[in-house]
Amino acid sequence: MAVLSFSGDELHFEAVDRTGMYPITEQYAAECGYSVSVLPRQGHMELRASYFSCHTDNKDDKVFTFNFSLTVTHEGLKATYALNKTCSPSLPWSPREVTCEVNYMEVSVRSDVACPTGTKKDDWDAAVQTAYASATPDWQVMFQKEEQQLRPMNISEAHKQHYAFDLTDGRLVFRTPYGQPDSFSTTVNGVPVEVVHATLFSRQSWVVLMVDLVAACSMHEGSYDDDGYMMWETPEVLHPLVFGLHDTQVNVGIDGELLEQPVAEERGFAVEKLNSTVLISIPYNAEGGYRKSLVTGDLYEYYIFNLYLEQISNEDHVETRLRFHRTLATPLLPCPVFTENRTVIEERVFTVYLGDVPEDVELTAVQMNGYECALPFTNTSTHTISKVVQPNNTHGYTLKVPFDDPVVIHRFSKEHAVIHHQLSINYTLTVQPENEPYYHLTSVMALTDVSPPTFDAVCSESGIRFRLDHRPFDYMWDISIGSDSLTSELAAQHGYIMSNDSRSLLLEDLTLRGFLGTFEILVRDHETSEVQSSSVKTCPFTTTEFIVCSTDGKMTVVADLSLVVQSGGIPARTNLVDKNCRPKKVDGTRAFFSFPLNSCGSVVQLSKEYVTYKNEIFFTKKLHAVKNQSDPSIDTDRVTIQCTYPLAGLHRLFSKYRFESDTAGVGRIVHSARPAEGPQSPTIQPTTVLQTPVSPTRRTRRPLPTRPGVPIKHRDSIGFIKRG
Repeated sequence: MAVLSFSGDELHFEAVDRTGMYPITEQYAAECGYSVSVLPRQGHMELRASYFSCHTDNKDDKVFTFNFSLTVTHEGLKATYALNKTCSPSLPWSPREVTCEVNYMEVSVRSDVACPTGTKKDDWDAAVQTAYASATPDWQVMFQKEEQQLRPMNISEAHKQHYAFDLTDGRLVFRTPYGQPDSFSTTVNGVPVEVVHATLFSRQSWVVLMVDLVAACSMHEGSYDDDGYMMWETPEVLHPLVFGLHDTQVNVGIDGELLEQPVAEERGFAVEKLNSTVLISIPYNAEGGYRKSLVTGDLYEYYIFNLYLEQISNEDHVETRLRFHRTLATPLLPCPVFTENRTVIEERVFTVYLGDVPEDVELTAVQMNGYECALPFTNTSTHTISKVVQPNNTHGYTLKVPFDDPVVIHRFSKEHAVIHHQLSINYTLTVQPENEPYYHLTSVMALTDVSPPTFDAVCSESGIRFRLDHRPFDYMWDISIGSDSLTSELAAQHGYIMSNDSRSLLLEDLTLRGFLGTFEILVRDHETSEVQSSSVKTCPFTTTEFIVCSTDGKMTVVADLSLVVQSGGIPARTNLVDKNCRPKKVDGTRAFFSFPLNSCGSVVQLSKEYVTYKNEIFFTKKLHAVKNQSDPSIDTDRVTIQCTYPLAGLHRLFSKYRFESDTAGVGRIVHSARPAEGPQSPTIQPTTVLQTPVSPTRRTRRPLPTRPGVPIKHRDSIGFIKRG
């Protein structure tokens, strides 16, 4: 047998010889020794030709040359290809060879062997009598059925009835399609068998030449058992004229090629003889078969296996070789894909694996909670999908969707204080190359404990911004600045800018200037007021001057002395009321002071609700160098610094060892003008006021008599930012 395989949308074969081109139709193939089969992969066909097929160039029954023309149609365009193949049998011809193809039977015998072995004596005598009575010099054929003989016909008439006879250099060949009127069916050991018995004869004078040609083939269609095996049966003795009652040797293979016994066993092939019946078992997914997916409601698969079987018998030293070509197919088998929820709650990402996807099936789209997502996902998408190849000729897909993805549905359970994250997935799978769609649905859910809200904080040129995205369960917490709940009234009182668009909350502090500013927002349990979390942000800011009044009784000041410098003064030679209190750091125009409130000559002023500590930055007379001495009215700069605390927030007004306040003080830097040579008094009414406040950590009992500016809370340390 010669085998050729090709692929395309539409395929047509033609046999070619010196006399012309002959289309290989279904009927013509059965008559002339060709078999054409369609493989499960769409557009793939296989042509198998007998060595004794029509239009084959035969050299001494040893070298055979096949010539075909293949026409392929693809997208309406036709292309023709010439196919040539020269083959030689791998084994010497047996005296008698019987081939049971999928669409025809063929028997060939050596020209010098034509014995009626096994024929019943009465049948043979009747055949000889008929031959003598009707013999002519021309060859004739007579078909025999069980206990009846049909009238002889000449070879030309037999050809018209689709029988083929051929005489080569060393063999006589007879071929017939299955189901011919002159063949008959029988049952052997419960297995259906088709038999054709032809006697070819010619009378030459007083000698009658007779050749007995018998072909018998098992017509078992194959079966499939619950253990996943394809089964096929053939009687050990199909017909007495084919095999005698002798042991036979059986070998199996695929696609017209025998397999060595160790290879066949490794693949799971099994050959058993049971009650004179040969039973062949092949695993449905054995190597060498063909698999195909199919959608018919659900996803199914089927397997096709081209079984090749050789059965050899040796009777009276005459070997008979019987070859079977049979196509075995499984029924439609369920081909379920599966999904596995591989989500790790701590990662807050749904991880769903879709597995056991056949090799001819592809994932083309994913629908999540009603949102259609074509593949591949865009780069901007937060969900991802990746293909995973498995060693069993399947593959899978891993889908990752964050809990916070917009497609995820969230439901809050107040009773259990958890959030239900729900994701319903509809996978669209398509069978290739037909593009048959199949849909696989699954749903995954994750439960997470409710967590306190978290602010995103960023530094800007004008302050610190806090942003919070609203969640449906955020009512379980209160947001506070220190001990004060964050309300629009509190924001207005302290100079915060707060906007609430029902989706997010934006809080901005615009009053930090010239230092490392830290702002803290607390999240408290709504029922117990316990702090659950906090959002803290520290940002650096540059400014010309600022003042900080700490809760531990320290005043820290950076004062802008630009007017002093313009008058010829030097910031390094400034001092407070106590001349021994000089700046700790200076640059070209600014001086940095940090001292306890009760030192450096500070003056304490008490009112009904507040206590104020005042001091002043002085310049020695020799530093008051005025550019125009003739103009006594030229003013120089005067700087008053002060810190004010609410009395209600003080644990003790003041002591030698400790100062402690519930709230940071409100500081002021007051620049005022005075005559250059006039007296220096700290009680002069200010003309300009700069306020640099710090936010309270506890609720202010009552507002200051004059608006103290915007309070800001600072944590731990305040840094002095030096400008170059």
